[in-house]
Amino acid sequence: MQLLMSPPSPYARKARVLIREANLMDVVNEVEVSTTPMSSAAEILAANPTGKIPALVRSEGPAIYDSRVITRFLDDHAGAGLYPASRLWEILTLEATADAIMDASVGIIYEQRFREPDMQHAGWLDAQWGKAARGLSAINDRWMSHLEGPLNIGQIGVGCALGYLDLRHDDKGWRAQVPALAAWYEGFSARQSMVDTKPA
Repeated sequence: MQLLMSPPSPYARKARVLIREANLMDVVNEVEVSTTPMSSAAEILAANPTGKIPALVRSEGPAIYDSRVITRFLDDHAGAGLYPASRLWEILTLEATADAIMDASVGIIYEQRFREPDMQHAGWLDAQWGKAARGLSAINDRWMSHLEGPLNIGQIGVGCALGYLDLRHDDKGWRAQVPALAAWYEGFSARQSMVDTKPA
């Protein structure tokens, strides 16, 4: 199998962390692809008609895409147990919250990079950060217990979302508003799978 990805992408990082945690490095070959939301690379379009990364190319069937689909597939393939049945809906909600933080954070970067400065909408940018900040607060205030215990996809998603904030939005000082989450992340980011996938 091939994972078409870009290292800075927090969505791709979710799959890359899972690959390492599930011991799938000999099964999935990571292929770095240079693509933008304005001009999708041909190999991405061949695997995902929406042109988004990551995409997982399989020999036994059509390529699959969307990070949540890919991580669920790889978890099932490896029998890694990162979607525990006993807390499945809570874990999926935590993962969705992490993805919403990623969506808002990536959206800010797209607005800043791909629109002319005089065309950028300050109100929209503020609204996107508001979404991310509310997601952080929700995790800090209500979901910390789900970040403890055996590794699950919710933890991986949150870790990758926070890593993206460090990469692209360090100026926001997110740690100050969510001290419990910040303390958790200090430990989680030291996992070897997180270290190995940290964007340069």
